Amino acid sequence: MPMQLHDLAGADPGRRFSPYCWRTRLALAHKGFVPEILPWRFTDKAAIADSGSDKVPVLRDDGRVIADSWRIAEYLEDTYPDRPSLFGGAGGRALAQFVNAWADATVIAGLATLVVADIPAILAPQDLAYFISSREARFGRPLPEVVSGRDERVVQFRQALHPARMILRQRPFLHGDTPAYADYILFGGFQWARCVSPFPILLADDPLHAWRERMLDLFGGLAREAPAA
Repeated sequence: MPMQLHDLAGADPGRRFSPYCWRTRLALAHKGFVPEILPWRFTDKAAIADSGSDKVPVLRDDGRVIADSWRIAEYLEDTYPDRPSLFGGAGGRALAQFVNAWADATVIAGLATLVVADIPAILAPQDLAYFISSREARFGRPLPEVVSGRDERVVQFRQALHPARMILRQRPFLHGDTPAYADYILFGGFQWARCVSPFPILLADDPLHAWRERMLDLFGGLAREAPAA
């Protein structure tokens, strides 16, 4: 059986918008894998129940089922050491794990307050009520209130990205001259925003914007081909 990946989709099966699934999509491409992509939606819990998780990404490979983007990256690295490395060694793995934590706490959390109210417009009908109720419970208020004032708040969010910006002024990728998993981690959040919301996150003269363009072009434009808002 070919390698398979359960990947979050909207009403349009081609609109893949999970930041965590994008981390995995690019990690797989980096390793030279072209898995079968299985569109998955929020209410389709039964399809991944055997993974022990109710969220994607979920990877199926040779009878093994792996959930969580970080666990999948480690699985790919450890199971296929003969293919291009995602980390470049133990030190690179440790640094990528730090980027993973920073991206979750700062980038994904910050982006959510800027774009979450735009997501219902792209969802499949069966996911709409679940998404709105679960996210409003998470934030403790209606989604339009979550994104209220985003035109002003995005300035502070951009400032929080300055550590990455300082690195990308010096080299084309976080990993150096070529991208690796640390880049895929950070990119996943920006690809999520790009796919779900027309709200402008990055300014055109920002080094992060130029880096995002390079990331979109990787692997034959894999990420750029995804429908964007």
